[in-house]
Amino acid sequence: MSRLFSKILLWFLLTVILSTTASFYIWNVFLRPAPIPNMGFRTYELREARGAWEAEGKAGLERFMTRYRDAMGVEAALTDGDGKDLLTGRDWSGEIRSNAGGRGRGSRGGPMFPFVRIETPRPASFVNATASRDGKYNFVVVFPNREPQRATWSVEVPQQTWWMLGFIATLCYLLARHLTSPLRTMQKTIERFGHGDFSARVNSRRGDELGQLARTVDQMAERIDQLLKSQRRLLQDISHELRSPLARLGVAVELARGGGDASLALTRVEREADRLNTLVGELIQVTRAEGDPEGLNTEGVRLDDLVRTILDDVHIEAQKKGIQLRPRIVEVELQGNPELLRRAYENIIRNAIRYSPEECQVDVTLSLQGSSVSLAVRDYGPGVPPESLPSIFDPFYRVEKDRGRTSGGVGLGLAIARRAVELHHGTMRAVNRDPGLEVEIVLPLTPVASREQLAAQTA
Repeated sequence: MSRLFSKILLWFLLTVILSTTASFYIWNVFLRPAPIPNMGFRTYELREARGAWEAEGKAGLERFMTRYRDAMGVEAALTDGDGKDLLTGRDWSGEIRSNAGGRGRGSRGGPMFPFVRIETPRPASFVNATASRDGKYNFVVVFPNREPQRATWSVEVPQQTWWMLGFIATLCYLLARHLTSPLRTMQKTIERFGHGDFSARVNSRRGDELGQLARTVDQMAERIDQLLKSQRRLLQDISHELRSPLARLGVAVELARGGGDASLALTRVEREADRLNTLVGELIQVTRAEGDPEGLNTEGVRLDDLVRTILDDVHIEAQKKGIQLRPRIVEVELQGNPELLRRAYENIIRNAIRYSPEECQVDVTLSLQGSSVSLAVRDYGPGVPPESLPSIFDPFYRVEKDRGRTSGGVGLGLAIARRAVELHHGTMRAVNRDPGLEVEIVLPLTPVASREQLAAQTA
């Protein structure tokens, strides 16, 4: 992580420095306006010198130049259009061309870069030339340089440059730290999670992409934590459920060997073997329900016929307890897997019969709810404690009161039903109705519609 932080910091610094330098360079070379010539006082001087030359010739120009030097304290000359001094014959053309470029000869090397100042060779004086509009004359003024003469180039780094670089470096450091801070937090969280601390979470409040990534990591950690807890609980429950019938099988075998009632011992062995067979079968169903959802074979299923068939199958169980089944069923058809739907519906109906008091009733309602179909099964038993409602669909979960081990179930029926419903993109819920418990399965209708809907469309 420190390497990533260093890379981000260096890239920020280089980007800021290079972009600033390039901007200053482009402005100096291409966009910097040329200095505006002094068209006021210099033009007046040029006009006066020209008038003296044209009116009085060389003598008049000499008198004007003498007065000008005495008044201004600088050397000056009037040249023709080619730069030749009209008094001394000196060639000023080079100085005039240099002045026309924008910076007089010997002027300070400008700030071509923002952080350093490059000084060019500096003579003792520099020249300013003003040309007449008709191009016949030039008035040249020679100014002494106020800075010491220097014959070589030099690079000067002002103190302000170090302050500026320090300020930019501080901003880049804070920005790089702001960007990499959630990554460091996520790294530490994942390391803790990998070392067995499954409660480790990032808990980021950022609203950007890094915050979304942190929340995704938390969701992944939460899901893994739940799966591991569920796996541990499942293994504990399986070992417990297998241990009890195996222990009773061992007792029955010892009784048979000790000369006890062999018929009673064999009956006990057969009953415990049936319990083991039932447990293994339900575990296989859970495993199949957790299989590949994309490989689910679907077809048109008449849910009303399916529910009636299940009610016929469980009628004997209900009759033994004196329970009256009260169905209210509409004709409806959807696309789904008939075997999974049968297991889901049968499990909740059998549960309702198992936990209902004797001489009671069980309501079975199959109805349409807009674009969904609902199967609600209500018993009139003791219900479920409110704190246990979210857990009754977990594998091997059982409420240790009236809905206890005496019922003979192993706590897999509702888990199998829930997974079958999820594979059909439906929902399953349980609500206490006082008295009793109502379990409802809601499945979305697919293009295969109900017969009542078809009749309404063709009417």
